[in-house]
Amino acid sequence: MSQEERAASGAPQNVMMYDRARLIVSGVEEVLSFDSERIVMRTVLGELSVAGSGLRVGRLSVESGEITVEGLVSELVYSGSGGEAGGFWSRLFG
Repeated sequence: MSQEERAASGAPQNVMMYDRARLIVSGVEEVLSFDSERIVMRTVLGELSVAGSGLRVGRLSVESGEITVEGLVSELVYSGSGGEAGGFWSRLFG
């Protein structure tokens, strides 16, 4: 299933942060890169970059598409539309 199809089907995307020390993200399709200062992942709603210090992946479930990040989170940034240019969100809000 493509990103566009998952977004259109209502696949969940949730981001929960606890005291800037623990972050749980669902709807994760792939972790693209990670180190102690930045974790970049592709989600059903686009690319999500998590920046901070002492970051580490506490848990990653490929089956459920959920990741837990621990460390001091200072920034969350989405980029992309969750699919190719002209994807679901572009058509919905375009």
